[in-house]
Amino acid sequence: MKPQNFEERLIWYCIIGTYGFYFAGLFFVVNFTLGWILFFFLCKRLWNQTKHTPLEKRINVPWIHWLWLVCIIVIAIARFVGSINNDLDTNQTIRGIISWSTDWALIALFLLAGCLKIRPQLIYRSVCILCLQSLILIPFFYSALILHLPAHLYFSPIERLLQNGEVFYSVNLYAIEYGTNETRLFLFAPWGPALGLIGNVYFFLALAEPSKKWRGIGVVGSLAMTVVSVSRLSLIAIPIVFLIVLFLSKITKPTTQIVIGVASFLFGIFSTVILGAAREGKDKFYSARPDSSRVHHALAEIASERWKETPIWGHGAPEVPGPQIVAGMPIGSHHTWLGLLFINGLVGFTAFLVPMVLTFISLAIKAYKSATARVALSFFLILFLFTFNDSQQTLAHLYWPGLIIMAIALKGEVQNTSNRQVSNLENTYI
Repeated sequence: MKPQNFEERLIWYCIIGTYGFYFAGLFFVVNFTLGWILFFFLCKRLWNQTKHTPLEKRINVPWIHWLWLVCIIVIAIARFVGSINNDLDTNQTIRGIISWSTDWALIALFLLAGCLKIRPQLIYRSVCILCLQSLILIPFFYSALILHLPAHLYFSPIERLLQNGEVFYSVNLYAIEYGTNETRLFLFAPWGPALGLIGNVYFFLALAEPSKKWRGIGVVGSLAMTVVSVSRLSLIAIPIVFLIVLFLSKITKPTTQIVIGVASFLFGIFSTVILGAAREGKDKFYSARPDSSRVHHALAEIASERWKETPIWGHGAPEVPGPQIVAGMPIGSHHTWLGLLFINGLVGFTAFLVPMVLTFISLAIKAYKSATARVALSFFLILFLFTFNDSQQTLAHLYWPGLIIMAIALKGEVQNTSNRQVSNLENTYI
């Protein structure tokens, strides 16, 4: 598996060079720059495209990709208007726009980049290679703890230019969880749950790898990343998403409908027991890390209440720092939907909700026949689950390979897809 064109070479080397960029303090900058480079390259290709361009070289951008771009721009407008309405100074307004260009904008840019000539198999293989690198490096990260090496190495000086948070430029070996004293790894992610998210995303990308050897390495490596992140949601998200995609991809089959009927009957009989077990599981989930759960709950409550102060356009920016009850965490963080309401109001919330709903419907329909769509739907559902746990726009520089796969699936044109890959993914969801 080797890259065959400019866009594939950029993607290939950015993924397999992840740890090199991370230890150099360049990981965040390289990835958000990649999104803009691919976008401008797409614009150049579209500009140069004529009616005489051969069909195999033509670039087609479906309406849903343009819809994502328009809606992401609406979020930027909402942030700007919210800044003006709340009398934020010029510096805060400019920093807000710069922040948008490195988080929200990347979602639309990488979705558009997926319309270039990019093979999904190239992304699957490069992700598996990165998972192998993680498997090799994880013991060294734990060795740093045993040898009492410093948990934090340094901050990249590039942060002084963008000023969007030192956490994205921090190079860490490990971390000790406050309140529980658990050891957790971040690897190349800015924090633990972010690594759990990317481990989940890589799991489903690795499952689609045609090579049995690389597929096994990718699956084991992605699960290892999930485990060392010590993220509670990431540990339960994989089976949940797997079952949902299995159900949606086979919903029209008689066997599935029979199973649904039997399950509904049994749920009706044992509903009391099932609901009791669900409540007990929820209590254990929150009590596993009580301090974190308390902060998340308080942030959600404060954001939902404060949103009512400016319901249409929002506050224009997160409130930094937050009160002592949330340990100084910014109001408008740790929850994508409530963060949208607080910062961007109903305008920003709706601008994100509409393409999310339409994308889910499109992928759910395509998943019945397309192996790539099933991978994309898995990624979409993982991302959706994590929107209730974190501000996912800030992590677009991490999960962008999934965005490209989603774009390819939405486009409905998968170049050079081998029969082996399709049959492998079919067997996965049996």
